[in-house]
Amino acid sequence: MSEPNVTLAEEAAKLDAADELRAKRADFVLDDTVYLDGNSLGALPAAVPARLADVVAREWGQLRIRSWEESGWWTAPERIGDRVGRIVGAAPGQVVVTDSTSVNVFKALVGGVRIVQARDVSRDEILVDESTFPTDGYIAESAARLTGCTLRPVPAPEMAAAVGPRTAVALVNHVDYRTGRLHDLPGTTTAVHAAGALVVWDLCHSAGALPVGLDAHGVDLAVGCTYKYLNGGPGSPAYLYVAREHQPRFDSPLPGWNSHADPFGMAPAYTPADGAVRGRVGTPDILSMLALEAALDVWDGVSTAAVRAKSLALTDFFLRCVDTYVPAGRVESVTPAAHERRGSQIALRCADAGEAMAELIRRGVVGDFRRPDVLRFGFTPLYTGFADTERAARVLAAVLAGEPGEAGAPGEVA
Repeated sequence: MSEPNVTLAEEAAKLDAADELRAKRADFVLDDTVYLDGNSLGALPAAVPARLADVVAREWGQLRIRSWEESGWWTAPERIGDRVGRIVGAAPGQVVVTDSTSVNVFKALVGGVRIVQARDVSRDEILVDESTFPTDGYIAESAARLTGCTLRPVPAPEMAAAVGPRTAVALVNHVDYRTGRLHDLPGTTTAVHAAGALVVWDLCHSAGALPVGLDAHGVDLAVGCTYKYLNGGPGSPAYLYVAREHQPRFDSPLPGWNSHADPFGMAPAYTPADGAVRGRVGTPDILSMLALEAALDVWDGVSTAAVRAKSLALTDFFLRCVDTYVPAGRVESVTPAAHERRGSQIALRCADAGEAMAELIRRGVVGDFRRPDVLRFGFTPLYTGFADTERAARVLAAVLAGEPGEAGAPGEVA
């Protein structure tokens, strides 16, 4: 491998020394791997194993059924929802942690259409971000069939111009999962409202990486996962945001006993509960939910503004390092350079991306590959450092130049 650029390596060390979030790194279980895949699965927060052990051994093992009340299991979806709400800019009582992102997309879309059609039955169109994560598209198609709507795919940057008098709901990704492009949440929300429609935002690739401001920007409904930048663990429950003004009219297509106004009354007729509880369906996933609650402790005292500032600094620095180290013409960034259009990942187009990523992982730099030709590198500011960033670019350059290299971080798996 070529010798590193001393100037960039020294700059990385200085940036790490000045980093106000650097101390948060100790709150995670990390090894010598450069882990740049937190946009798929966040690293393990150090407090989670002991908390889960206590939940299993004491709350489940000893208290058993009593834990629904004595350990706060029953109120966990709203309690943890309020903690997620603080990160995405939602006042208490509007976020519930429940189910998966896919299930919550379905609830939000159908519930949103029902709110709009209750006042204007002529609105029979759902707009969907045409480059959305595939499941969102599948769910949107099903929601359209269920509600008698047509589905119209539209490029996310054109959503504000595409919304019209027939539109009921627009479903948009805040950050594109493949390219890392950040879409205009405030502007699109305003335009959709001006046309008389509602908007559902998918926050999977933005929550925990940048300020969202759901309340501040008047968002109607939003969904997101918790296992990426929120580090909740594999398959940790997702969340649903329903703005307070819409809650009395939110008619979930998946009513369940957990969202009933009197869940233990076991009445044959459904009466929805008030507030965010309407987003619940069945019995909460307590083990994964309480792991998420412990994981969220790392956010205590952290501002999303500071996270965003470091995210932009990390991605800027990575692009500089790639430009310096990587042989000319071997990669092309498909992530926008402008800060206002960039999330917290860098996606590089590369002719032999699959093979390159496999070799990067073998050498201890973990990102991921999206077919046919994209290398994705996610930067999680709470535990990613500038030296990690410089090393990743340097190893990438060696791999693409065909230079030999030894395996790194033997405990890491792809």
